[in-house]
Amino acid sequence: MKRFVAMLLVVAMVFSMAACGKKQETSAEQGKVFNIYAWNEEFKGFFEKYYTVPEGVTVNWIINPSDNGVYQQKLDEALLKQADAPADEKIDLFLAEADYIGKYVDSEYTMDISSFGFQNADTQYEYTVKAASDANGVCKGVSFQCCPAAVIYRKSIAKEVLGTDVPEEVQAKLDSWEKFDAVAADAKAKGYYMTASFAETFRAFSNNCTKPWVDENNNLQFDDQILAWIDQTDKYIENGYTLTAGVWDKEKTDQMFKDGKTMCFFGPAWYYNFCMTNAQDAENGCVGDWSIVKGPQAYFWGGTWLLAATGSDNTEMLKDIFETFTVNEDVCSKLVENENQYPNNTKVVEKYANDANYGNTSILDGQNDIAIFSELAKDIKWENHTNYDQLLNEGLQNKLQEFYNGSVDKDTAMKNFYNYVKETYANINVPEN
Repeated sequence: MKRFVAMLLVVAMVFSMAACGKKQETSAEQGKVFNIYAWNEEFKGFFEKYYTVPEGVTVNWIINPSDNGVYQQKLDEALLKQADAPADEKIDLFLAEADYIGKYVDSEYTMDISSFGFQNADTQYEYTVKAASDANGVCKGVSFQCCPAAVIYRKSIAKEVLGTDVPEEVQAKLDSWEKFDAVAADAKAKGYYMTASFAETFRAFSNNCTKPWVDENNNLQFDDQILAWIDQTDKYIENGYTLTAGVWDKEKTDQMFKDGKTMCFFGPAWYYNFCMTNAQDAENGCVGDWSIVKGPQAYFWGGTWLLAATGSDNTEMLKDIFETFTVNEDVCSKLVENENQYPNNTKVVEKYANDANYGNTSILDGQNDIAIFSELAKDIKWENHTNYDQLLNEGLQNKLQEFYNGSVDKDTAMKNFYNYVKETYANINVPEN
């Protein structure tokens, strides 16, 4: 496996816990320590709530942030030592995101899930299985979630800008980028922002690319969708339709308070929990002032895959975990009802999508978001992904943000991006500066 170039290192946070709850028997040949690598505590929380750890097994969580590729670097260092590591130190399970999952499923460091008796159920979304499969179609893991993404809009602002806050009517006014851009101008005229980050719409474009970042000759290439996003963002910054904040920046998330001036945010179901806490603030938030629509085009954002590490001596537990979070309808239902998740189980999704009594009241005004997301999920494509996606996507946004902040001109920003690519991936050919 190729190692990443040197990047910013951080101190790993290791969370070790002895699991509790109802116990179950484990075979004598199975290991007593189960090591999981992750980049945040999302799945850790679900695991501790909904999974019963076999008696006598200790679960270790090794968590490193994903920023600047740190998580991958730490994970790679451990995987390179996997074969010679003592049994209790071997990685059993590790998490991966869409932007780089291919790097691991196409490697010897992950194993065929059928080798320990797990079979993907037909209730899993096809793209989640495809993403976890190598070039030969061998599946190496599962995802507990599906991540169709929507336009999450502020109803009170939509009412003022569009004259309506009804989802069907709002969608009709936002169902193409041309309409979306026109509404952005109307929002600006009324004192509002269309989006709160220069990169807010990036995923809606990038997930619809028709060619990968890097071609078969290792040349960097810009898909028309990426170029369209840059053109749109140039216009939005110039006209004051958006802010120069990054997608995770405080300046952006502050716009989710009730005194915010931004109409649209882009995200999937997990976005509620990770990005919209300000909207749910008891004193300053605006719970119930939100709805979702498809927007200009279908896309997905993110997702967490659980990959089986080669060398694990806890294969029975691996199988059980995979079944718990993809097949077990009770657990998948709890992910919807308790965690605002969109589960990777079409049977459970269908149950809630068709339930006239179901609605999201934790942030939406009782709207059945599962019904909306289930329609969006039908259009998710898994195409043109590379192992370089995370750092190239982040790198382009970071370098262009310097231009949008006024630190450099656009030509310099692009030159800086090309230099970043060369420094990060020496094998990729970039245009001459």
